[in-house]
Amino acid sequence: MFVAIMAGVLMSSCASKKQLAECQDQNTALTTSLQSAKEDLAAKNARIASLEEQARGMQQMLKAAEAKYAKLQESLDKSLTNASQNNISIEKLVDQINESNQYIRHLVEVKSKSDSLNMVLTNNLTRSLSKEELKEVDVQVLKGVVYISLADNMLFRSGGYEINSRAAETLSKIAKIITDYKDYDVLIEGNTDNVPISRENIRNNWDLSCLRASSVVQELQNKYGVDPKRLTAGGRGEYNPLQPNDTELGKQRNRRTQIIITPKLDEFMELIGEAPETDKK
Repeated sequence: MFVAIMAGVLMSSCASKKQLAECQDQNTALTTSLQSAKEDLAAKNARIASLEEQARGMQQMLKAAEAKYAKLQESLDKSLTNASQNNISIEKLVDQINESNQYIRHLVEVKSKSDSLNMVLTNNLTRSLSKEELKEVDVQVLKGVVYISLADNMLFRSGGYEINSRAAETLSKIAKIITDYKDYDVLIEGNTDNVPISRENIRNNWDLSCLRASSVVQELQNKYGVDPKRLTAGGRGEYNPLQPNDTELGKQRNRRTQIIITPKLDEFMELIGEAPETDKK
């Protein structure tokens, strides 16, 4: 009788352990799935924020155009009311209104074209980056400009400005996008936290941010063949923080290098029909 009871207890214990193991496996699988879902949600939220920012910029442009139109319309109304006392030519004012409407439509078309190109550029770059790279590379479109923000720990050793081997794969993907979009200029901008630094050839964070930007520019030029005429290097030191520098997480976010991709100014002005003064001579 005793033996039978012990056998039953052992069998029950084995079954419980098996069930526990199965539950642990299911929990691990669910945890992995949840983490992946969180990452996907974060990426989609970032994309939504970028699109909302573009929409706000477009609304501001249209409001300014509508205000200009309303002002011309008001002048026309006054001219019609006081035709005998007004020296303004109604025909000329009508032409100005029509011209203004054409300009508004053209401006909207140019803005839409620029937004479409930026969206394609951003999508191409995002798709080329791995899930691990996306944890350290942030891509956004703000007011028609593409911002690629790279964490400094993936580019440089602490306090240094020489490009490390870990950055090669990511920079090669960014360089390909830059090379494919030849009508865009590229600004490389170094940013630091507010921790003071003083080393040989580095007096402060201004020096460090500029040296890091210069290193990325030269890497894009010398290793990946990006035309140096399209590149500009600049440093902002500790004076463009994303978050307060009073926490380690804030300092980590502020230590970054930004690659800013913008349409060339002269070509954009030609698109909207306003060449620079040097071209009008």
